[in-house]
Amino acid sequence: MKKRFGYIISLAAALVVFSACSSSNNSSESTSSTTSEEKVLKVGSTGQSYPNGYKENDKLVGFDVEVLETIAKDLGYKVEWTTTDFSGLMAQLESGKLDTVANAVAMTDERKETYNFADPYSYYGAQIVTSTKNTDINSLDDLKGKTVAGVLGSNNLKNLQTYDKNGDITIRTYETRDGALQDAVNNRVDGYINSRPILAAEIKKSNLALKYVGDPIAYESVSFPFAKTEAGSKLAKEFSTEIKKLRESGKLKELSEKYFGEDITEETK
Repeated sequence: MKKRFGYIISLAAALVVFSACSSSNNSSESTSSTTSEEKVLKVGSTGQSYPNGYKENDKLVGFDVEVLETIAKDLGYKVEWTTTDFSGLMAQLESGKLDTVANAVAMTDERKETYNFADPYSYYGAQIVTSTKNTDINSLDDLKGKTVAGVLGSNNLKNLQTYDKNGDITIRTYETRDGALQDAVNNRVDGYINSRPILAAEIKKSNLALKYVGDPIAYESVSFPFAKTEAGSKLAKEFSTEIKKLRESGKLKELSEKYFGEDITEETK
């Protein structure tokens, strides 16, 4: 009887030790999982916006893409990219599906009411171009009665609408940059509006038969938009700090010259 009682005590002790070890192992695994968890930043790009964000050998590259990824890496974030048309990107940002958009987003007064912006990292002039075949279009006044293309949801299109107060210009909207650009090149529309540095890069890259029509009709600052939430405000401040560091180190200028052939990171008019 004594032997049996002693056996029961030993078995109980063993179970207690096993339970403690098991609990310890589970606790260790949980802690490891928590500490190794990555911070993820969900970011949008059209993937068709040369040289801001475009595909090269199936890899998303570009000025805005590289600036974003440099900042994210320095802040300890893993980036998850989403590509769709520009209006779709802004809708996903508003619905909380994206944390920000890296696609030359202009900091307009209207957008500032909806988003928290980081400090500007580049500056653009809204420029209209036309085919070199259009010898009768050489100034902005020559666009009266003509058709000018723009990307749906872009601020360049809004700049054109603001400029054309009397409705003298017929505005045609496109889902993507490529469609609007090609119609201008092929003279299917009389003009196309986009940011001047982007147009300069496109014209140089593909030797496009396009020419500038007058001076830019507006100037704008560009940055990363975030939600009007506590988390969005925190991200905007963190990004502003990193943008300042990139500007001071010369890295921002270096990336601009890599993709545009010029420095568009300092405000000039």
